[in-house]
Amino acid sequence: MKRSNNQKSLSKILLCVLLGMISINIAYCQETRNYQINTVAFYNVENLFDTENDPVTFDDDRTPLGKDAWTEDKYEDKLKNIAKVLSEIGQDGSHNSPAIIGICEIENLKVLEDLTNQPSLIKYNYGIVHYDSPDMRGVDVALLYQKSHFKPLNSQSRRLLLYEKEAPSKRVYTRDQLVVTGLLDGEKVHFIVNHWPSRSGGEARSSYKREKAAELNRLIIDSLQQIDPYAKILNMGDFNDDPTNKSIKKVLKTSATKNKTQFKQLYNPMENMIKQGKGTLAYRDKWNLFDQILLTNPLINEKDKGFQFYKAGIFNKEYLITTSGQFRGYPKRSYGYAGYEGGYSDHFPVYVYLIKPVE
Repeated sequence: MKRSNNQKSLSKILLCVLLGMISINIAYCQETRNYQINTVAFYNVENLFDTENDPVTFDDDRTPLGKDAWTEDKYEDKLKNIAKVLSEIGQDGSHNSPAIIGICEIENLKVLEDLTNQPSLIKYNYGIVHYDSPDMRGVDVALLYQKSHFKPLNSQSRRLLLYEKEAPSKRVYTRDQLVVTGLLDGEKVHFIVNHWPSRSGGEARSSYKREKAAELNRLIIDSLQQIDPYAKILNMGDFNDDPTNKSIKKVLKTSATKNKTQFKQLYNPMENMIKQGKGTLAYRDKWNLFDQILLTNPLINEKDKGFQFYKAGIFNKEYLITTSGQFRGYPKRSYGYAGYEGGYSDHFPVYVYLIKPVE
């Protein structure tokens, strides 16, 4: 039986579509094979304290005799929960846990060692960069890195000298800003980890503290760019301000658009997220996006060689979300009005994918 012209035409169309699909699939596979993907993450882990009483900080509530009755069982449960989250960030894209993790609200080096030795993390062989900060509660920032991917070259802890506006002689003791320079799979990259002063006393009343933190942060970035104008810098943290607040938008001079980010500006992929109603923590049914990762221009300029920014995201898997009650939809936190609730943190983690061609 002879086929009609219409049938022949349809056969040709179907064949072209099939060949096109095969070509796309091959091209996708080639692209996947030819690019290396590393994840850089940041997580505010909500008061990860050990059970020992530190006589020089206000950690009494996080002890067995304190208000929260912070026992070894609760501590071990918290470690297990946080380790699970960290091990899963980036798995969808890189099939690996993050090469780099910025972390805040940890009490000391011991809790970091206990965390990285958890069963879900120990196989990734994380190294630690940590300094004690003068924070009144004793919480610090730190950087975790997979030793197989990152080699630290130097690090420093930059102190923020801050004073009360109403009492200029009264010091405000807050977290240092951690600066780590090293080789990420052979390429020089700089990481800054932040945990800026809180909004205690109200956003407006406390905003000057975060603006002072932003000034120090900008000074650090400028000093790195003065040494190398093409420095690849990832500036991450819990800034206690949203991407549109003055400290981020005006003092740090961030841009929400890749192709409009000027040479010494910072690109903030989180700004468009908050405009879409997304956030990393919630308060009184309002989402904030305090947790951010900002990047210098050489990380978004596709003409530059080496690692480039590919994608940013909020890690908010279902198990991290409260499913019932007054705080339904909020991050499933560790601490609540009733004490320890067995959750994770009052913040969601954030992450970016960095990619580079495989030679």
